[in-house]
Amino acid sequence: MAIVDLSKESQSFKWVDVSNPSEAEIKQISKQFKLHKYTLRDCLQPDHLPKNENLGNMQFAITRILLDDIPVESHTVQGISSKVAIFYNADLVVTVHRIKQPFLKKIFEASSYDSSIELVTKINWYILQSYENTVSALSKNIDDYEEMIFLKPLTKEILKDLYLIRRKASVCMKLVLLTKEVINKIPVENNDIVVLQDLKDLHLKLNTLFEQAHEDSTHLLDIYLSLSSKNSNEVMKVLTIFSVFLLPPTFIVGLYGMNFAFMPELHYKWSYPIVVMVIIAITIIVYLWFKRKKWL
Repeated sequence: MAIVDLSKESQSFKWVDVSNPSEAEIKQISKQFKLHKYTLRDCLQPDHLPKNENLGNMQFAITRILLDDIPVESHTVQGISSKVAIFYNADLVVTVHRIKQPFLKKIFEASSYDSSIELVTKINWYILQSYENTVSALSKNIDDYEEMIFLKPLTKEILKDLYLIRRKASVCMKLVLLTKEVINKIPVENNDIVVLQDLKDLHLKLNTLFEQAHEDSTHLLDIYLSLSSKNSNEVMKVLTIFSVFLLPPTFIVGLYGMNFAFMPELHYKWSYPIVVMVIIAITIIVYLWFKRKKWL
């Protein structure tokens, strides 16, 4: 069933949960609760970011909860999160979503709520809680890859994984940051100040952790690229050293390989051993020079 009444007799407000409604159900909800049908349709669009709007007779908030099982290579807003829209005032709370959200049932079964504001605050608290496991996993992955980068050979897979970690941290950080508006616009009353403060503290904590994860992953990417560049420079250094050692012998061999008719050295008895000795001497001199300059 798409429309479920989650109201309790002990509560002074009505709570209705709407899951993936059809066009007919949207019209029914719009008429029953005096919600604009275009706003209802709009809240079901999958690409909306968190925001809050004052509709006059009620508040309209869009939040995004992270999926339980995020695919490894997903790094977009739609790929890692699902949208939950909330219409609320003092007498009514309407939650709208396309994907089934088990946490709403947990909230319903947990206890009764003194006000609609307390319920909305609790919903936002559960939504922010979904980010905690993700940021913990990202931090652990960053630590693991830091060890791999410094202690193991670099591979293209490490670069790809670091990019995905950085993208996930960036997307989550943006979602958490935009959720701040939703939290700050909750019209809190004296009785709900403590609950809302807990929500703000959780938001601040997550925002800090995701910023740290994003910064650490960016630094690891920079370190990876620097180490890759260093490895390339080491290869170029080895090739340059070989070329320096081979250049003098190549020049000498090339000089005496020109086959001119008048090259008197070619007819001397000791020409070959002398040339070999000269090549060895030049090689030793180049080696000693490199050692003195500490290039070897």
